[in-house]
Amino acid sequence: MNAGGRRPRVLFISADPVGERMAGLGIRYTELAGVLANHAEVTVAHGGSSGGPLASGIPTVAYRPHDPGPLRALIDTADVVVCHPQWPLVTSWLRRSAARVVFDLYDPETLETLELFAGRPTMYRRLMGQTTLDRLHGALRTGHHFMCASEKQRDLWLGALLAMRLIDPPRYDADPSLQTTIAAVPFGVPADPPAPGPGADAGPRQTFSHVGEADELVLWNGGLWRWLDAETAVRAVCALAERRPGVRLVFMGGSTQPAAVAATEQAREAARGLDALGGTVLFHEGWVPYDERQAWLAQANCALSTHRGHLETRFAFRTRLLDCFWAGLPVVCTRGDDLADRVERERLGVTVPEGDASAVAVAIETVLDEGRRSYAAALAGAAADYAWPRVAGPLVRWVTTGEELPPRPGDTPGAVGPGAGQRFRDLAYLVAGRRLLASRPDGGPG
Repeated sequence: MNAGGRRPRVLFISADPVGERMAGLGIRYTELAGVLANHAEVTVAHGGSSGGPLASGIPTVAYRPHDPGPLRALIDTADVVVCHPQWPLVTSWLRRSAARVVFDLYDPETLETLELFAGRPTMYRRLMGQTTLDRLHGALRTGHHFMCASEKQRDLWLGALLAMRLIDPPRYDADPSLQTTIAAVPFGVPADPPAPGPGADAGPRQTFSHVGEADELVLWNGGLWRWLDAETAVRAVCALAERRPGVRLVFMGGSTQPAAVAATEQAREAARGLDALGGTVLFHEGWVPYDERQAWLAQANCALSTHRGHLETRFAFRTRLLDCFWAGLPVVCTRGDDLADRVERERLGVTVPEGDASAVAVAIETVLDEGRRSYAAALAGAAADYAWPRVAGPLVRWVTTGEELPPRPGDTPGAVGPGAGQRFRDLAYLVAGRRLLASRPDGGPG
């Protein structure tokens, strides 16, 4: 509560759209906004095409990430801003604002970029990597607090702060754990278990007319990206289908981003090469609305998530697995990340080595033979740990604290500032951004 008894004004900034069809960041900020609405006046700015209130009544404002004029006034009137690392123009507004700034580092975008642009010209990859790092470094210098998805990620970002000389003796002495600077706020799941809702009769068994009630559905319940390994998933299910002909691998939906479209086409080619496309292996066109996903999860017998080994894998937090915990759907997944460790430790399914289609097929068969019921209690316990009101605890404390703003890490004496290359790139982006805003027909803020 602010001075005078006024509830704090909190602004979320999401480059992804929020609303009916949402990807990870949009889902995360919609759910966190819902938790904070019990403590604050919340607005969500998002990269969709239109504003209007969410189903919860929380107001939204649409903006374009590279034309961020609508954010200026929202930032100026906010008490707290929660956002992912921003482009230099918005970062400059955040740095000059009086708001408490919380940067969300749950997505290790700098590591994703190394994979996302693999195969592209070296200079282009280097530029994309540099601008992604520029945004991260700008965030680390500008934020008052930071949140991430896991303790493993927290170690990564503490190392980044240390390397940039943003941890000094006064900051350490004030809080030797640095929990007030950076805390784990994982992705979460609804506090209530799945219940029939919109689209309850529009799951995979209704979507694919030739899928029978007795068929066993293995669900890939997220998008397809280069760093994942859909080919091994396809080969594993096709091998299993030779002795279990009613098994089906269902890809639930995919992003329209070019990199995701390319990965989806590669998965289709793998299925086509095994003469399984449209039969044993099924692709749902489009994206399942967020509020309708439970029908797909409820009708499946097993979830599947396979990936390749690399840096993104080590620090990833496979949010797609959390919905499986929530829906009581056992998981087969590749080892190597935090949630896979939990799947193995608590018997939430079966983990497998990277790229081993035979092991994946055996693991799927094990889960199908044991059935969902045998995993239900363990999955329910895991889901309870990730309920949104529970995981949002550190963010709620930062929003409701009556304490003065802590010093920004970037104000630390001796902190590593931006190098000449970053200053040049930032200046070029600032000039281009301000020219774009000045050219707006409505004379938007510059």
